[in-house]
Amino acid sequence: MSRKKAKAQSANDPESPAIPASLKKFRQSPEIEGFYRFIYENDLRTEAFEIIDDIGQKRLASKTKKKAR
Repeated sequence: MSRKKAKAQSANDPESPAIPASLKKFRQSPEIEGFYRFIYENDLRTEAFEIIDDIGQKRLASKTKKKAR
């Protein structure tokens, strides 16, 4: 039995959809909707919030550090 390998989509792949520029369209993209659904269905909202909050705090700290220079 031969199996077909799934073709991995890369950022340079012309067949992969482009990342929408607007926030509203980004949130409505199928990949992001699937991600939100996964978080909701697996009751990972608290963990997801903590991760997003941590990333936001690190970005803010690096931004303030650059301004201080």
